Amino acid sequence: MSEIQSFAQILRVNHAGELGAISVYTGQILISRLLHPACVPALSDMLAHERKHFRTFDEILRARTLRPCHALALWAIGGWVLGVFTAILGQRAVWTCTAAIESTVNAHLAHQVDFLRSSDQQVLAAVQSIQSDEAMHEEYARERGGNPAGPYRLLWRSITAATGCAIWLSTRL
Repeated sequence: MSEIQSFAQILRVNHAGELGAISVYTGQILISRLLHPACVPALSDMLAHERKHFRTFDEILRARTLRPCHALALWAIGGWVLGVFTAILGQRAVWTCTAAIESTVNAHLAHQVDFLRSSDQQVLAAVQSIQSDEAMHEEYARERGGNPAGPYRLLWRSITAATGCAIWLSTRL
């Protein structure tokens, strides 16, 4: 877990992470429309949540005249590639991707809440406002086979490592 140093850092990494999530779901929906149409409604709902979360952090960044993370393009491109790749691999890979990302994000959000609890109430409220959606996404994905079992163990580990690396990188850019 990255060491939190400022509210600006939290806002930047969450803003970037939400853009990455939007890109993952966009890529998954693109392929799932052809290969896994039953996944599309749930993925579309999750995408709508992530767009709302992105707007929340974008509005706070703008109101505080803070710059976004310099790695936004990396989040967008990497997320889209991951979304397309996992959708090509199949429905279980889609849900493993979602659960792996959300498990990492949920741990990161809990760490942020601990840091923010006695300080910036606006940023705390923004982080807490997204926690239930992110937990719901993880639970939904796990119920559909998204877990680190069997052949999906390597996929899970790769995605959690990449997510953790992206979070770490975004706290520095």
